[in-house]
Amino acid sequence: MPEVNWLAVVAAAISMFVIGGVWYSPVLFDKAWRRAGNISDADMARGNPAVIFGVAFLLCLVMAANLAFFIAGPETTLGFAIGAALAAGLGWAALSVGVISLFERRPLSYALINGGYLTIGFAVMGLILGLWR
Repeated sequence: MPEVNWLAVVAAAISMFVIGGVWYSPVLFDKAWRRAGNISDADMARGNPAVIFGVAFLLCLVMAANLAFFIAGPETTLGFAIGAALAAGLGWAALSVGVISLFERRPLSYALINGGYLTIGFAVMGLILGLWR
């Protein structure tokens, strides 16, 4: 099993979670994201916030661990870690959101907002995991 710095994994997960909190807040893309996704105030009021945020963090933790295992080799450089994270964020996650958005008939802004979050979030996770080896 590759050697993974679990504190770095937790820090990377926290970074993805915090970036999401800012990304989808009124400071950045809340209104545009809700409009593009046709998400109403009533939709936002449904569900248990503790469960939603708790599960979201656990999913961020799994993403960070997955990325950490992917870049865990002793030959991994910081450049490779960031490049691999960008490939995962943009090349897999964001483009997958784009495909789903097409079939859901969502506007381009929906794919760009969600894909942008994933791309930047993964890049920052790669930076953390690449630096803290």
